[in-house]
Amino acid sequence: MSLFEVEGWGLEGKKVVEAKSKPKPKSKPDSKKVSEKPQRQDKRKDDKERARPKKFDRTDKTDKTEEQKPASVKPAAQKPQNPAQDNQFASTANLTPLQRKMMAKLAGSRFRWINEQLYTIRSEDALKLIETQPELFEEYHEGFRSQVQSWPENPVDVFVNQIKTKATTRYVNAPGGLPGLADKKVVIADMGCGEAQLAKDVAKFMSTGKKTKKINIQVHSFDLKKANNRVTVADIKSIPLPDGSCTVVIFCLALMGTNFLDFINEAYRLLAPRGELWIAEIKSRFSDEKGDEFINALKNLGFFHKSTDDSNKMFTRFEFFKPPPDILAERRAKEEKKRKFVEKEDKLEVLEKKRQKAPEGEWLLKPCIYKRR
Repeated sequence: MSLFEVEGWGLEGKKVVEAKSKPKPKSKPDSKKVSEKPQRQDKRKDDKERARPKKFDRTDKTDKTEEQKPASVKPAAQKPQNPAQDNQFASTANLTPLQRKMMAKLAGSRFRWINEQLYTIRSEDALKLIETQPELFEEYHEGFRSQVQSWPENPVDVFVNQIKTKATTRYVNAPGGLPGLADKKVVIADMGCGEAQLAKDVAKFMSTGKKTKKINIQVHSFDLKKANNRVTVADIKSIPLPDGSCTVVIFCLALMGTNFLDFINEAYRLLAPRGELWIAEIKSRFSDEKGDEFINALKNLGFFHKSTDDSNKMFTRFEFFKPPPDILAERRAKEEKKRKFVEKEDKLEVLEKKRQKAPEGEWLLKPCIYKRR
């Protein structure tokens, strides 16, 4: 090839043949191209990294649904088995503290009104009131339970413990034991029983199989409304039991009507000779706090006073017994001898004349009315 010869071209300047393409020598990369390659690689990495989270997102999403379920997926809370509790929860769940305080005040006012009615009307009127408005009975006892919770002890518990002690340590009709009928059966009448807690506790005690000196105890429960199957509805001055059929009659904060001495006369009728009358009453009802006038009134109705226990801060307990015919005859004979020497008016007649002027619920035992707040 000459100096002026060009590959693929003749001397005449015409193209003769096409030269075979030779591989081009590797040239140094351009600065621009070098700068572009990392960007492409970074871009590819970014694409790969964007693609990866999709796989992990599925796993994470599954884990989240298992660990933290949304509020709509959470299982519903179990409802209380007692419908009354359910209604109470529904009625107070969304109340503010102020609203709850106002609700408590309204309930307290309602309880005080019912309590005042029961203390200031006769027993037959109280029975009619509860018959026409039975919800008043539940409202009263609900309020009463809240009051008793603040007391050092509940008088019902005191009477139950007394029955347990006498039943387990003494024989029936023995000194210090429970009085019984001729067959040594102990029959208790709980007057104004409320929800018959005393009968329930005594039945539970008798079923435990503890040492009870082979004793047989039966409890009759009476009140203005049938709170459960243990309760018999009755006006306390007229109980559907025969004369002399009971050995213990209990009034646990139950002398509420203005004619409560009629209840005492009914207890005397129900009790067998040597039967016992147990009473617990609020201390504030007695003008002298000891109840001496109250004791004398019951003596005039034929009872013998046995004991008084005023150790409790809230209430006083009394025990009386119905004298047997021989003791009662001796007592009447002594009264007749006194009248021969001194003209003395019969105490029972004096008591009855006083009752005719004003019911005993106004002067013998003051109504237990709670202060208005």
